[in-house]
Amino acid sequence: MATDTLPSKTGAGGTAKNTVRRLLLDNGALSALVVLLVAMSLLSGDFLTTQNLLNVGVQAAVTAILAFGVTFVIVSAGIDLSVGSVAALSATVIAWAATSEGVPVWLAVVLGLATGLACGFINGALVAYGKLPSFIATLAMLSVARGLSLVISQGQPIPFPDSVSVLGDNLGGWLPVPVLVMIAMGLLTALILTRTYIGRSMYAIGGNEEAARLSGLRVKKQKLVIYALAGLFAAVAGIVLASRLVSAQPQAAQGYELDAIAAVVIGGASLAGGVGKASGTLIGALILAVLRNGLNLLSVSAFWQQVVIGVVIALAVLLDTLRRKAGSGAASASGSSAAPGAPGSGRKGAMKAGLALVCVAAVIAAVTFFNSGSSGGTTKVGMSLSTLNNPFFVQMKEGAQAEAKKAGIDLTVTDAQNDAAQQANQLQNFTSSGVNSIIVNPVDSDAVGPGVSSANKADIPVVAADRGVNGANTATLVASDNVAGGKLAAEALADKLGGKGSIVVLQGTAGTSASRERGAGFAEGIKAYPGIKVVATQPADFDRTKGLDVMTNLLQSNPGITGVFAENDEMALGATKALGSKAGTSVSVVGFDGTPDGLKAVEAGALYASVAQQPKELGRIAVQNAVRAADDEKIDGMVKVPVKVVTQKNVADFS
Repeated sequence: MATDTLPSKTGAGGTAKNTVRRLLLDNGALSALVVLLVAMSLLSGDFLTTQNLLNVGVQAAVTAILAFGVTFVIVSAGIDLSVGSVAALSATVIAWAATSEGVPVWLAVVLGLATGLACGFINGALVAYGKLPSFIATLAMLSVARGLSLVISQGQPIPFPDSVSVLGDNLGGWLPVPVLVMIAMGLLTALILTRTYIGRSMYAIGGNEEAARLSGLRVKKQKLVIYALAGLFAAVAGIVLASRLVSAQPQAAQGYELDAIAAVVIGGASLAGGVGKASGTLIGALILAVLRNGLNLLSVSAFWQQVVIGVVIALAVLLDTLRRKAGSGAASASGSSAAPGAPGSGRKGAMKAGLALVCVAAVIAAVTFFNSGSSGGTTKVGMSLSTLNNPFFVQMKEGAQAEAKKAGIDLTVTDAQNDAAQQANQLQNFTSSGVNSIIVNPVDSDAVGPGVSSANKADIPVVAADRGVNGANTATLVASDNVAGGKLAAEALADKLGGKGSIVVLQGTAGTSASRERGAGFAEGIKAYPGIKVVATQPADFDRTKGLDVMTNLLQSNPGITGVFAENDEMALGATKALGSKAGTSVSVVGFDGTPDGLKAVEAGALYASVAQQPKELGRIAVQNAVRAADDEKIDGMVKVPVKVVTQKNVADFS
């Protein structure tokens, strides 16, 4: 006998509501993304615009493409720490082959992709046949690939071929090509994971490697393919990144491997393996991009931004964990056929998930309320600094903020963390938020060009600070002369040594214009003193700890040195620590920047001299000129902040 089915009382509207509810509860990352989008929209009127949402897509593209490749590895219960370095190496190979060696562009691109594939293949071979833990194998490749990138480029950016750089442009003047590449790579990832033999093998290996082997899977060969795919995706990400910057940066994508892993895990994948999907990875990458974009627009302090991003990542993963526990709890209580909306532990899990989402929004709102990145006022000025992990740029920020407070303008300061791509994102965010003018202290003079060009198109004046901008227009350059400063340092050190002796040079971060210019000025100045021999030149990345370590190592092979030139005071102070009692007595050390710690060391006699740049004055003058440019006042194309050699004789004037 036929039985009539009673119509649902909920109706179509109720069904749709339940579908959305289940979709959000069954996907913690998607829930977190929705809440972030809503929170950012409420907190910033500039967030929910077409241009800004496209910016978010562009800023997520490189991380997402890297993360798609890492998804293959994590699903198979591995880890890949090398993808950022492999991306930089692949882009460098393309630029070097096409620009320096005259190789046809199409062949150079093939070589770049082959480089990524080869790096991944080597990772797979070390893991599968060398029996190395994936963490160790890929950590080694991280170092090797980064080193090869620096060797090939000699530590300097290489122009990227124009025909490939279109991947960083817009279609029709509005649709970003990086977003299209991201979508294409995402679809390819989904296809591989769900529709291919290798995709099913990844889940089997990640679920239980031994069982997969016993069931007939050739696990070792599968791992070769899995890691090779990750390397290939890293190469594509490197091409997209270099296209955006119109140059291959040997130091590009540093730390991106951690963002990629975070995106995969936020997207619901398990580091234990066997779980993960392309859509979840994309959502994870979008969460990171929305956070960085939104926090820039909200003028959140550069220091607080790192705190917020870490907290929200943890909460997003916690939400997904609670969702999984709630689901398993409901299954235990009601059997495998329990409905998604069943009462009991499922409802309790939903309450916890909701609480976690509220926490996400609360953290953003609280940090926005207490942020110190904005100085308040009517005229809006954005300032992107290359790094705030250096006392020189911290002082520049302080000088800028003091001037902004005095003038009553709204100054937002961001930290590019020595990442040219992140700085490009920050300039995009400033442009879309409609600031009146922008101050940029470039990570690299070439790589910042496209971002400044976008501001030019939006009629937003840009002031360059400390370092110039290539390939775009700036209202003015406020800077000390790094080349002249390098020459002054050479003259001061040679004077102290009486024109004779053996010296070592500690270089800054490879590829940065500041290091190149200071080094070039010093090399040119020291040529006038044939009695002085440079016995060693090594990078210490503008870092005090690295300065200490590098100087300690150099002393083993060069115990008789009589002088040291460090391209900033931080490295010089590290060198004095390594020299011990020799510093200021048998070995003369000259630094650069005139930071407070550097001046104290000069006063104490540990440093013979420092080339003082007056960074607070530089920041103050940059803000003054940014305001004038915003008001369409005429300003000089170049504003020089004097540099002076500071010794014990005149240090009191600077302290």
